[in-house]
Amino acid sequence: MRAKTVFLILGMTISICYAQENSVSEELLIMNDSIHLQGVLTYKNDQNPQALAIFIQGSGNPDKNGNQLGMNIKANYIKQLAEALLEQDIAMFRYDKRNVPEVNHKIVLKHYVFDDLVDDVKTIIEHFKGDKRFDQIVLIGHSQGSLVGMLAIEAGADRYISLAGLSKSADEAIVWQISKQNEGLSQVAAEHFKELKETGKIDSINPLLYSIFNPTNNKFFKNYIKYNPVEEIGRIKIPTLIINGNMDLQVSAEDAEALHHALPDAEFKIISKMNHVLKHLESDEDNMQSYYTEDYPVSPELVEVIAKFIKD
Repeated sequence: MRAKTVFLILGMTISICYAQENSVSEELLIMNDSIHLQGVLTYKNDQNPQALAIFIQGSGNPDKNGNQLGMNIKANYIKQLAEALLEQDIAMFRYDKRNVPEVNHKIVLKHYVFDDLVDDVKTIIEHFKGDKRFDQIVLIGHSQGSLVGMLAIEAGADRYISLAGLSKSADEAIVWQISKQNEGLSQVAAEHFKELKETGKIDSINPLLYSIFNPTNNKFFKNYIKYNPVEEIGRIKIPTLIINGNMDLQVSAEDAEALHHALPDAEFKIISKMNHVLKHLESDEDNMQSYYTEDYPVSPELVEVIAKFIKD
């Protein structure tokens, strides 16, 4: 089996395609104005039409595979999910978050707010709308990406999946996470967020919280914390699936339950033995280790649940 390479330049998109048997892995560059959205499209080239899932990453700077090299996260969970869904005849586009490619850094350092992430997904949806290879567009929003996906639906998504999505606003979630380690520090964080909402800046940052409240993050957070996921999901009119894992250390099953309460018509599933990076685990001791290696498989139950929702 020989790999075939095709170079295409169409408008603002550059495509490099590697086809093997009936499966295709196509490297795409989609431009959102000056922002490079570098990604990979996987699909079956002998099956038209098919569903296309667009994977929206969580917080930080995950790349198209789900890795964050600065934090030594090498789980490859997005890539593994794409490969597993391809076996179910479901296509996926996964991409580097806008703050990952070096070519975007100058732009991101000058201006970067939460709504930019929503705009990126809308641009990606617009790119694939009308593509005859795909008969529906499904947004899979993971963690922070759950809220991004909710806000991008209006661009033309047909189905939506909230995967380990928070039910709390970003400030409430961060304060809650800090409270699990230091109640006093969480109160300081709450005060910092209150000041940020009211003035747009924080005059005196607690040194223990500087990594969160670094002034370069102010515009991003002020824009981000105005959204309440419970309110946003309640507005959704398309078929929706809400998922979380019962071994998730970052987002609790209660968050998924709160989202489901806000949209009771949505399908709802808690995946047994799945953690935040979508890995199937047999023991709690493996939870953190699974962030640093691709040796742990993506949850087969997750793949089954997603495939059933998309195909029904």
